[in-house]
Amino acid sequence: MTIEFARSGAGRAYPTTDLKKIAAAILTAVEKSKAELSVALVGDREMRPLNAKYRKKNKTTDVLSFPADPALPAQAGLLGDVIISVEQAKRQARDRKTSLEIEMVTLLIHGILHLLGYDHERSQRQAKIMATVEQKLLSHLCERGLIKL
Repeated sequence: MTIEFARSGAGRAYPTTDLKKIAAAILTAVEKSKAELSVALVGDREMRPLNAKYRKKNKTTDVLSFPADPALPAQAGLLGDVIISVEQAKRQARDRKTSLEIEMVTLLIHGILHLLGYDHERSQRQAKIMATVEQKLLSHLCERGLIKL
């Protein structure tokens, strides 16, 4: 398993050690322990143009996912890229009255599930399925002592 982190803008200050362990536990839980994952922690300044370009929404967002090219050989094991806006995560954590750590983990889970083909925007049913899997993964991380809700 290879998990790479990049940080830029407002994402530079966010520590990645625990998040890397959590990403590894998530990949193991979803039976992708041999996958390669890239995670970028950025600020709104970097996120907004990406959201505008790829989702046609000229505003910041919390997380974007870019699955690896399906034309790549399966043995390559590339899962894709998850990009998280730390600034947006801070606002959401405050609004939801939770910690930044929990918000970052929630966004990481959400992004990884998108890489695995889950899509809450397809239908109400798909949204419920994805939310259920997200909750199961959060519980799994709690049971392993990696986070505290």
